[in-house]
Amino acid sequence: MGKLIFLLPTVAVLTTLTLTSCSTLTTNQYEATALTRYTWQVKVADDLANENLARFETFATTSLLNRNGLKPSGAVTGPDEKGLWWPALPPRPSVDEVEQRKKLQQATNPELLKTVKYELNYRVGEQQRTLPTNYEVYRQVVKAYPSRTPLQLTLGLNDNSVEKAEPVGSGGNF
Repeated sequence: MGKLIFLLPTVAVLTTLTLTSCSTLTTNQYEATALTRYTWQVKVADDLANENLARFETFATTSLLNRNGLKPSGAVTGPDEKGLWWPALPPRPSVDEVEQRKKLQQATNPELLKTVKYELNYRVGEQQRTLPTNYEVYRQVVKAYPSRTPLQLTLGLNDNSVEKAEPVGSGGNF
């Protein structure tokens, strides 16, 4: 029994290390994208004070795909403080549109949401992948892209995201 008690924590630690370990790879074929999006949204509920029962109704949306920090066709504003370009604003929903959706419920005034979805496309050998990432990785790729500096990518849990990108041989900074 004493060996089993010692063995269980060891197995738990090894399992945790295996599940949380990250893969790394190096590539010089990559592209970072940032999908910028505006969406008009209204919160609707029988009682707006009760957040748990509220739902969100979305109206018009516009989006624009940024690639490697370059100004995309159709950009109306930008670059912003994060180097991102934005589409034209979608039309604000009219009072009639909001009233039609709320169906005897309460509704907030329309709110304009501003969201960004970051992805990294990369190739290693014959394998090409597109994974979600974050702003920091996007910016590293934007800086590396013009010279095609090789990047070491650190992948997240189960290799389902890119958590870090560092230029190879330059100590991680541009």
